[in-house]
Amino acid sequence: MSDAILPRLGSDNPDAAGELMDRYGGLIWSLARRHTRTATDAEDAVQEIFLALWKSASRFDPAKASEPTFITMIARRRLIDLHRHRKRRPPAEGGAAELDTLTDLRSGKIELEAEAKQAVRVVGTLKPKEREIVLLATYHGMSHSEIASHVGMPLGTVKTYIRRGLMLVRKALEKPRPAPVSGVAT
Repeated sequence: MSDAILPRLGSDNPDAAGELMDRYGGLIWSLARRHTRTATDAEDAVQEIFLALWKSASRFDPAKASEPTFITMIARRRLIDLHRHRKRRPPAEGGAAELDTLTDLRSGKIELEAEAKQAVRVVGTLKPKEREIVLLATYHGMSHSEIASHVGMPLGTVKTYIRRGLMLVRKALEKPRPAPVSGVAT
């Protein structure tokens, strides 16, 4: 791949980090969000993943794997490490910590499910071509140039569609959602 970013990142090219975030930020965010409980955990994981990519960029070999595959592999390894680290934390005194952890897991899962449903609804409101492009970027992890080539559209248009779609999703997720209604009478 002639437009690979990792070799330039490994040789300390000052523009490479920004390009890496622009091209693969959606892929890394979606992986982190799928494997963490909350948006805050995902943000922390994304930072860890980008740091790991910066440290391991010089190991990238295009003969062994494509750049998106290498990035996904590093991201998955880092997410597994973070998950193991969370599991290794010493338990707090008493059973209250276990209950807190269980409650956190449930509320995190509920929060993630609600955010995912909201994101799907917003993406569903996009025009068919815009929706296809956003899904290719976020779900399939394709780069902007790969998408432009795949759909036969100018790169600038592809970037605009992705940016517009992600901004709509982000805006929808920032709005406060009503609290879930409990079936228990008080």
